Amino acid sequence: MKQQLFALSLGFGGLVFAAHQAFGQAAPQCADRSAVVAELAARYGETRRGIGLAAGNAVMEIFASDDTGTWTITMTTAGGLTCLVASGENYDHLAEDLPASGKGA
Repeated sequence: MKQQLFALSLGFGGLVFAAHQAFGQAAPQCADRSAVVAELAARYGETRRGIGLAAGNAVMEIFASDDTGTWTITMTTAGGLTCLVASGENYDHLAEDLPASGKGA
């Protein structure tokens, strides 16, 4: 399990790096975490659906709404600054069985 989380952290870190490179000229969409969470709830009806620890003790969170179908991925620094990483529509929760230990995905 720890290996999977570590691999996911590295993969997500790569996505963040790629997004940063692609949108390096755009103004960052960052604010205090409490303000971001409140805005996602008020504007889109999104609640937290997943969480993970990324490089540099940053926290990655996935927010989504079953009603609106919207989703947002955020990254929060150790200092409490939360930035929007990605967002989209047509969110769907999958309740799949996990593979047996050692069987891979």
